[in-house]
Amino acid sequence: MHILNTTKESINSTPITVAYGDGIGPEIMQATLDILRHAGAKIKIETAQIGEAYYHKGYSSGICDEAWDTIKKNKVFLKAPITTPQGGGYKSLNVTIRRALGLYANIRPSVDYNPFINCNYKINMVIVRENEEDLYSGMEYRQTHNSVHAIKTITKSGCEKIVRYAFEYAVKNQRKKVTCMTKDNIMKMTDGLFHNTFNQIGNEYPDIIKEHYIIDIGSARLATKPEDFDVLVTLNLYGDIISDIVAEMTGSVGLAGSSNIGVDYAMFEAIHGSAPTLIGQDRANPSGLINAAIMMLIHIGQGDIATKIQNALLYTLESGIHTPDIATNNNTTIKTVGTKEFTLEIIKNLGQIPKHLPISANYPNFDFGDGYVEKRPPALPNISTKEIRKLVGIDIFAYFIGNGANFVKIVTKIKSDKFTLHIVSFNGMKIYPSPDSANFGGDTWRCRFIAISDITHADIIKLLQLSNEAGIDCIKTENLYSFDGKNEFTLSQGE
Repeated sequence: MHILNTTKESINSTPITVAYGDGIGPEIMQATLDILRHAGAKIKIETAQIGEAYYHKGYSSGICDEAWDTIKKNKVFLKAPITTPQGGGYKSLNVTIRRALGLYANIRPSVDYNPFINCNYKINMVIVRENEEDLYSGMEYRQTHNSVHAIKTITKSGCEKIVRYAFEYAVKNQRKKVTCMTKDNIMKMTDGLFHNTFNQIGNEYPDIIKEHYIIDIGSARLATKPEDFDVLVTLNLYGDIISDIVAEMTGSVGLAGSSNIGVDYAMFEAIHGSAPTLIGQDRANPSGLINAAIMMLIHIGQGDIATKIQNALLYTLESGIHTPDIATNNNTTIKTVGTKEFTLEIIKNLGQIPKHLPISANYPNFDFGDGYVEKRPPALPNISTKEIRKLVGIDIFAYFIGNGANFVKIVTKIKSDKFTLHIVSFNGMKIYPSPDSANFGGDTWRCRFIAISDITHADIIKLLQLSNEAGIDCIKTENLYSFDGKNEFTLSQGE
């Protein structure tokens, strides 16, 4: 460990963990740390070795136990981009850290720097992305020759945490509107749960404007009228995609930083990748990681230092000192510089106030011990068990190569006094009962059996035995439940 700040106040410094990352990571991290040091940030740094080298040492998530211990001890993590090797079963380090530390909220601000950086829009929005659930759970399977499956998991407790965070963020940052984006016209249960939770929690914030978009038209509106948006809350996958798009619309994805906030831990990072093609060329824009460090300073209660650095960055940008990714030909770029010179310019401008771009807010020095912005959720979710949960059937997924008509002949041989064969479907499309089942062919089929009377798990085991005796190659099952008498599973197309 080494101490970044050596002033008399260093005894009160906040310990943080720093990872220099891969690709351009070491270059932009060094730039960021140099700016923090000259600005007087009261932090003590302990480095953690993570990333590509550790993937190749056999760590499937690119992180060893020693690094975990350091991150958990210090609770605040400033991370440069890392490279995840392709193939080989490697897991995303970012996803692993976010989920292991419970970093449920990913906060990605985007602003335009018109007219000093090319941007055709007026942008000042914050995307609040759910960070632990959705398809990023990484549960995928190949069970047949022709198909692979991914599991999308959304929980009510997860929706409540992120939606409430978005509204609390809006209140504490004087934002006027919160927009929700989902695809619940198709994914009626998973995305529907998110939308319904947004509506319920939104009722607690009558002074905040609320709206909802289907993600496709909402994304289109983001691309044409971004000025209409203020705070935007959405699910993990959608948030990842649209936050990169909006960041690029501001002039460069290299400008954007993000915070990952949980109950006990926080991680701060640029939203872009490791850009290996730029290694060692002194061309990388460190602004994304600098903006992440500004968010970190606010989080640990050093708002005055955050304000000083942000104003210096804005002053540098409006002075026309630009890295190659944001340099323009319209007289706003006075000088195109590399990473090192850009860093020195920001350091030189510490204490300056931008003359044209909006002056940074005077961030308050929050008490880190009291948390900083969110209503902290309970460590364990408050899950209601008042609903009556009842087992009402089972979906059996089967492996069979051929057309639907031949498969239906096999399935209908199953005779049970507890279940009736309700449908057979292929890729969500009903083929039985249907006269056109022979028109479908593949190797993965779903057989939905509905209970005739009350059933137990023992009855399901007997049904699976009967299906095996009929020649069904079962690859997986999904139990079907009702809650308070309402079936909670989607229908097939045509059902």
